[in-house]
Amino acid sequence: MLENLLGKKVSLEVVKKVDFGYYLGEEEDKVLLPKSEAPKDVEELEEGDKVEVFLYKDSADRIIATTITPLISLGEIALLEVVDVGKIGAFVDWGLKKDLLIPFKEQTTSLKVGDKCLVSLYVDKSKRLCGTMKLYRLLKTNSPYKKDDEVGGMVYEISDNFGAFVAVDNVYSALIPQKEVPKGVEVLDIVEGRVSGILEDGKINLSLRKKAWMQMEEDEEMILLWMQDNEGKIPFTDKASPETIQEEFGLSKNAFKRAIGGLLKKNKIKINENYIELL
Repeated sequence: MLENLLGKKVSLEVVKKVDFGYYLGEEEDKVLLPKSEAPKDVEELEEGDKVEVFLYKDSADRIIATTITPLISLGEIALLEVVDVGKIGAFVDWGLKKDLLIPFKEQTTSLKVGDKCLVSLYVDKSKRLCGTMKLYRLLKTNSPYKKDDEVGGMVYEISDNFGAFVAVDNVYSALIPQKEVPKGVEVLDIVEGRVSGILEDGKINLSLRKKAWMQMEEDEEMILLWMQDNEGKIPFTDKASPETIQEEFGLSKNAFKRAIGGLLKKNKIKINENYIELL
């Protein structure tokens, strides 16, 4: 059945010509290719001709054929722009006349017009084509990268338990572990980082921080600037809980202790019983 080919490019035969287009497929199972969707650079199609088309549903929920190649096909992933937000979800431009719906339940963050997000195409329970931002099971795990390689990608989902999920090159599955997620990272952010490890299943562990000895100076500078903006004091010491340190500075406790130790050796700070102050 043609309905099983929704979201795919297929080669179909012209079985009937009409004033407003061409019927493709078989006599008992055919789909309309409107003239407005037919190729402009070839002569009129004749019965028996084969034509490559993409199948989707129009605004009246009818299966329709087009020779326009959309920006995404079934099971693929593409970066698409939000052009409208309605009562049932957000709509993205995928290159066809009817925009693609991303239902609210398939969004991993609230979308607004102008946002660009990674989307995959799927067929919902009502046999309609929709988009989803839930990409975890669709991303590849055979990346060419190895430990310490520099990579980039988009954050497509954030989990309080696991961390920030990243689509490296918009293709490969990666995770910034929860304890490594810098403060302020959000879904749709483009990030660059270092491969900190490759798991047995091929997924990438990603760190947005440099190796400890390279990162420490940047952390020291960030802490100094924070103190200068906050009356020269940190209201806790390096003995504070990891949660407190992460919330305030976006650093792990070990990274915070390294930076504080470096500043102490440089005589830029003083550690008191309950707080740290600038010198």
